[in-house]
Amino acid sequence: MKLNDPRLFRQYAYVDGKWTHGSEGREEAVVDPATGETLGHCALLEAAQITATVTAAEEAFAAWRALNVNVRAEKLNHWYRLLHEHKEDLAYLMTREQGKPLKDARGEVDYGASFIQWFAEEAKRAYGMTIPSHIPDAALGTIKEPVGVSAMFTPWNFPLAMITRKAGAALAAGCPVIVKPANETPYSALALAELAERAGIPAGVFNVVTGDPATVSEVLCSDNRIRNISFTGSTRVGKLLMRQSSSSVKRMSLELGGNAPFIVCDDMDPDAAAKQAVAAKFQTAGQDCLAANRIFVQRGIYDAFIERFVAHMEALSVGNGLDECDIGPLIHRRAVEMAQGIVEDGVRRGARKLGGERSAPGANFFVPTLLADITPEMRVFREETFSPVAGIGVFDSDDEVIRLANDTEYGLAAYVYTHDVRRIWKLMRGLEYGMVSVNSVKMTGAPIPFGGIKQSGLGRGRGPGARGVSRYQVLLSG
Repeated sequence: MKLNDPRLFRQYAYVDGKWTHGSEGREEAVVDPATGETLGHCALLEAAQITATVTAAEEAFAAWRALNVNVRAEKLNHWYRLLHEHKEDLAYLMTREQGKPLKDARGEVDYGASFIQWFAEEAKRAYGMTIPSHIPDAALGTIKEPVGVSAMFTPWNFPLAMITRKAGAALAAGCPVIVKPANETPYSALALAELAERAGIPAGVFNVVTGDPATVSEVLCSDNRIRNISFTGSTRVGKLLMRQSSSSVKRMSLELGGNAPFIVCDDMDPDAAAKQAVAAKFQTAGQDCLAANRIFVQRGIYDAFIERFVAHMEALSVGNGLDECDIGPLIHRRAVEMAQGIVEDGVRRGARKLGGERSAPGANFFVPTLLADITPEMRVFREETFSPVAGIGVFDSDDEVIRLANDTEYGLAAYVYTHDVRRIWKLMRGLEYGMVSVNSVKMTGAPIPFGGIKQSGLGRGRGPGARGVSRYQVLLSG
């Protein structure tokens, strides 16, 4: 690893302020998806070591929650400053283990750091309330207290920001955390642990455990001392964690799969809308739960939109993320095979394949491809593609596109493009999604409650007063 600060490259777990390895021979290789090169290894902790991590976090809880909130905030702000100080190294680590282009990795460092800064300040405003009393001679009110040790399972597609947005909130509130990163991308998490230690966050307060996912989840979900579970990943695994946690009735925040519709009405400029749709679809090579998965375009501009979409799509460069390309590799070969299967299924069922004819620069790469004229029986319509495969279909009326967009078990995010205020409100209210973005690709950030409905999850992360919100609409006009 070519790092300015070599100490940021850690191959051991971080438990109770100590770098911890598993039993001899218990480790897993971490591979650069662009080249197939083995970057290093991550330790596979035993169940007893994971239980010991819970013990350390529980023992650290009392002192951390009692610490003056301004002192906690200063430690978090120190951590925030260290992320910016080491931005280039963190971005390089991320590109090597995850594959995304360096420019995207740098953006993720900035984005991830913003959560730490925001929650450091938000913790100072964790106000309770005064309640008018119905009991004579009594004063009623509420205060907010930290819930306890929180376990966090984070995915490989955003290996730094998914941690900071979860851990920043918990640490600011006074809760120690145990982070389980994806085995494909452990090094961003371990670099965060190194910087947390330098920022003065005490031993046991921020822990990173690496290991077999089934072993880690079984231990953390069954331990009564874990009071909260936060997970970002597939709906299948989220359901498994719910079952494993049911015996101890944990609080849970689940950010699960998506199948985002991107709706373009005929009052939009086809070229401008197509450019936005390409941006919404292909960031992180389409490996994003917010990625535009099904693009619905009104008939009046359908052909013009497809022409411009293909032009913008074909202009995207594909290559090793270190070469400052637009699209890097997929995380592993299985993802490439799934993308190819979705394309073949669409063509077999009548879709037009546009683009995707360039040679891929390696085994884990997939060239951006469009399937036009998609229909509900196709896999590209029903599944979260998690790849640079886009599907576009036509619609005539608002009621029709609302029905098409809602025809999925998922309900995370949706995009609406129109200048007609009446249509905006009709579509926003009709779409069964936790978040709806209007005329903008960007819909996330520290102040914005994030989460879905239906089988896209439960609970809300980020934002003031997010917990307990069953549905939250986001309106971003551009």
